[in-house]
Amino acid sequence: MSLAGKRILLVISGGIAAYKSLDLIRRLRERGASVRAVMTQGACEFITPLSVGALTADTVFTDLFDREDEHDVGHIRLARDCDLVLIAPATADLMAKMATGQASDLATAVLLATNKPVLAAPAMNPAMWSHPATRRNVETLKGDGISFVGPETGEMAESGEAGEGRMSEPLTIVAAVEAMLAGESDRPLAGKTAIVTSGPTHEPIDPVRYIANRSSGRQGHAIAAALARLGADVTLVSGPVTIPDPVGVKVIHVERASEMLDAVTAKLPADIAVMVAAVADWRVATASDNKIKKQAGEGPPALELAENPDILKTVGHHGERPRIVVGFAAETADVIDNARAKLERKGADMIVANDVSPATGIMGGTRNTVRIVSQDGVENWPDMDKDEVAGKLARLIAEKIA
Repeated sequence: MSLAGKRILLVISGGIAAYKSLDLIRRLRERGASVRAVMTQGACEFITPLSVGALTADTVFTDLFDREDEHDVGHIRLARDCDLVLIAPATADLMAKMATGQASDLATAVLLATNKPVLAAPAMNPAMWSHPATRRNVETLKGDGISFVGPETGEMAESGEAGEGRMSEPLTIVAAVEAMLAGESDRPLAGKTAIVTSGPTHEPIDPVRYIANRSSGRQGHAIAAALARLGADVTLVSGPVTIPDPVGVKVIHVERASEMLDAVTAKLPADIAVMVAAVADWRVATASDNKIKKQAGEGPPALELAENPDILKTVGHHGERPRIVVGFAAETADVIDNARAKLERKGADMIVANDVSPATGIMGGTRNTVRIVSQDGVENWPDMDKDEVAGKLARLIAEKIA
């Protein structure tokens, strides 16, 4: 959705993740939002008010006792003159102050005085995030009506440690902002249920080897998030990926094609099914319980392959078939012909076809060029970011289901 006309008050607190706030401002403004920033003293140690002000094109507020700003009770004005207060990063220290109702600086005074929705994006060391005090504070803040996005699991920028505590990426935070500010007109899929599959499957050969492909899951995850932003109740069935779960979506993690099929059919009936996952066509008929070792003087062992279940075809011909079934066709040649054949064979309403030849960089990349193949013909879409493809496809699905 667009954030045109929306006013975001961004509170930046003192953590290394503050550098992400600069990109976050840019992403919010790209979508039409105006952004005004409040920075804590700690935040100013990591990034400068000059940088933040250049990106917001507005005054940056840092001091509770600024005579010019506070002559008309500026912190109250800041707290109320917005549609949403976004805290990114939200440090353990700031959340502790919020949970105990402190107002010792401008940021905490604004957060105590606001009557607008508040969204926090935590960022801290994994040990700090898992500490009982932080967990208590988070539960207190949730009870007070504060919403959260993240944190994610990954490597920490400042320590080299890994674990849960990394601030969500800017686009993930933007998606959470969009979901919180969406009105009824922005939620045409409210009351509808959707199933999306994403990523590869891993079909074991032995305990350490498997058959897979290069799918990153970015497109499927983006589609699940886009459908959720339009109001759908979305279940994402994801194969093994390294990207975070999308905001506002129930996620079921699987590895093998058979597990993905079981998870999908268990969620039927549904209104919408978008089968994006690059499911392995074959599996080893009998996977070895032990690592297969090379033997001197002998060639590689013969692997007997068996066909995996066809999840899209199963859903397209199911007794509880969703009203809209969308499949994907990742091809390296004869893209349209193969997509048309797949449309008929799989019982789909639409096939999203793309050329995944190595030269395109689509498989595992961040952009996509797709063609929508249906009984109505072929619609060619220009090269777009995968998030843009997801948003456009979700809108198309909403139009079809209406």
